[in-house]
Amino acid sequence: MSNLHRLNILKHQDRSFTEGTVINDDEAWIFVEMEIDDEGECDLDFYTQSEAEVFRENRWIKGILIGDGTLQTSFDQIHLLNGETLRIKKSILFSFEKLLEELKEDVFIQFITTLNSNGYSIYDCIYCHNHLAFLDNQKVKQGVNFIAFDNGDQVCMVQHHFTYYKKNRDRFEFTLSTGKRVIIENLFS
Repeated sequence: MSNLHRLNILKHQDRSFTEGTVINDDEAWIFVEMEIDDEGECDLDFYTQSEAEVFRENRWIKGILIGDGTLQTSFDQIHLLNGETLRIKKSILFSFEKLLEELKEDVFIQFITTLNSNGYSIYDCIYCHNHLAFLDNQKVKQGVNFIAFDNGDQVCMVQHHFTYYKKNRDRFEFTLSTGKRVIIENLFS
């Protein structure tokens, strides 16, 4: 699987954007999240250099926020209008992103598929302890990674048991707050 294929899978994850409205208040641009009331307000400049999309003329226009209420698209700069709907691409936790990069292709697909089929997205990750990142120079890599997801309705804890030596072993134990448990395991020579 190519990196392009992985990126395509990641691109189509649910809840990958934070959606809200932009407000120009005395020359300061404010972003107000739709799902959160008063506490979901922040200075739009906080998201400078973030991928974003503005809803204009019944379609989403993609670009990069460059500050001062401006979105840089592939072709030009768009100045945001007061009250427009904007969605900002969420980032993936660094430790979780590095863990995903370490997974073999079929393990990656199986993990993402299981996560998605239980109602979670990689963008729901709220915590990741990537023990694998501390084992770079070791011949035998063995341990457990801990990952927590919150989709707004339920929480899911994942334990990723791994052994990478002569045979690679990945075992994921998903435990949802409903009590449902799912275990997937891969063993490779």
